[in-house]
Amino acid sequence: QLQLVESGGGLVQPGGSLTLSCAASGFSLDSYTIGWFRQAPGKVREGVSCISGSGVRTVYGDSVKGRFTIARDSAKNTVTLQMNSLNSEDTAVYYCAAGQGSDLYYYCSGFVLEDEYDHWGQGTQVTVSS
Repeated sequence: QLQLVESGGGLVQPGGSLTLSCAASGFSLDSYTIGWFRQAPGKVREGVSCISGSGVRTVYGDSVKGRFTIARDSAKNTVTLQMNSLNSEDTAVYYCAAGQGSDLYYYCSGFVLEDEYDHWGQGTQVTVSS
C-alpha cells in the first residue's frame, strides 16, 4: 500500500524553527516530485514548496521564500521541510504530496495544483504562538 506520512509538527514560538518530514512506504520518493502544502483555518490549501523528482529544481511560495528549505534524504526515503523564522501566519496543517506528471517531475511546474499529485499524507499540525 502506497502511503505518505508527515511528522514533526507541533507548537513553536514566533521566530522559532521546525523541521517537517514526509516519509513514504510502499514506493520510492526518488521517483516522484514532492510538494508541501498547508491549510490554515478558514483558508484554502496553498502550495508551499516543491522538490522535483529529477532533483534539479526546488520551488518556494512567496510567503515562505528565504525561510523554508526543502530537501531529500534518499537513504531514509523522506523529504524534509526546514522552517525558520516562523510567525503566526505559518500556523496551519501541513501536507506532503507526491506526483509524477512530466512537467511537475522535471520542473515543479504547476506545483500548486493539487490535481498534479497522486498521493497525499494525512497532515501534521504546526502552531506558531507565544
